[in-house]
Amino acid sequence: MAAAVTKASRRSPVLTSSGLACLSTLPTINLTTGCLHDCLYCYIRGYRNYPGEGRVVLYEDTLDRLRQELLLAASKPHAVYFSPSSDLFQPAPEVLELTHSVLEFLLSKGVGVAFLTKGVIPDCTLQLLIEHRELVRAQIGLITLEEGISRIFEPHAAGPERRLLQLETLIAGGIQAEARLDPILPGVTDSPELLDQQVARLAGVGVKRIAAGVLFLRPGILYWLKSRVSDRRMLALLLHGYQEGKQAVMRGAQYPILNLSTEARRQIFERLEHAAAAHGIEIRICACKNADLARGSCNIAGTWHRQAAAAQPLLLTA
Repeated sequence: MAAAVTKASRRSPVLTSSGLACLSTLPTINLTTGCLHDCLYCYIRGYRNYPGEGRVVLYEDTLDRLRQELLLAASKPHAVYFSPSSDLFQPAPEVLELTHSVLEFLLSKGVGVAFLTKGVIPDCTLQLLIEHRELVRAQIGLITLEEGISRIFEPHAAGPERRLLQLETLIAGGIQAEARLDPILPGVTDSPELLDQQVARLAGVGVKRIAAGVLFLRPGILYWLKSRVSDRRMLALLLHGYQEGKQAVMRGAQYPILNLSTEARRQIFERLEHAAAAHGIEIRICACKNADLARGSCNIAGTWHRQAAAAQPLLLTA
C-alpha cells in the first residue's frame, strides 16, 4: 500500500501537555496525525481522528510555529518528547525531512529531545543526534526478533535487525538509549526461550535497561487484530487470556483498557526479569498500564539532570 501524506496547518500549539502520567514531565510534539508504521496493536487506531491505514496528516508548518512559540514563551523547555501518538521516523520523505529540521532546530537551541521509535532513522539524523548526544534520550521499540511476526504486527516499521543496529549505533555514539519491549504479545512472544533470546541480543548491542509492557486491548485494537492477523491459531493464542481479562484505567488516559489478569501479567514479567537478570539488564515495567504490579516510571521521557538556572518546562494545553 502506497503511503498517503496529506499536508495541513496546525490548529493547536506545537508543544502540548500529555495526559499520560509517564509523559507529565515534558511537553510533547506530534508531527503527524496517524502513523505509517500501521502497527496492529497501536492505541491510535481507536482515536476518532485516526486517518486510516497508510495515511497520515503532516503538519507542515510545525517548524515555523515552534520557532514562534519559543520566541514568545516566558521560558524554554529543558526537553521535549516525540511523539505520544505517532513516530518521528515514518517511511515517508516528507515526514523524515520535517523530523530532521525540527530536531536540528531544538538541539541548536539547547533543548533536549526524547523519543521512542520503531522506524528507520536516516544516517544524517543519526549523525545529528550523536553530535548532540548530551541532549538526546532514545528508546527503540522491539517486540520480537522474528521478522515474520514483526511483519504481521508492525507491517511498515523497521525490521528487528535494523532496530538492533540502530540501538548499537546510538549507544556507541554516547546516547542514553534503551530498548522497549512493548507490547509483549501473550502466546506469541512471551515464552522463556524467546524472551531470553531477545534480551541476549539486546545485551549484545550494549543495552543496560529495558522498559516493558504487555498488550492491552480496546475495541479499535481488537477489531484490527481480528481483521489483519490471518493466522487464526496465532490470533487465538494471542487473545485467549483476555477472555478472563481485567478492566483497567491507564494512568492519565481517558478510556479504559482490557489487560490480562494480574497473575498472567505477573508471570510474563517474572520470565522477562529472570532473562534480564541473567544478562545484567535492568527491567522497568510500564506502571501506567500496570498500576497493580508496578510503581515509578518506565523512563519513556528519559532521565534529565537540569541545570540550576533552567526554567520550568513549558506546558501548553492542546
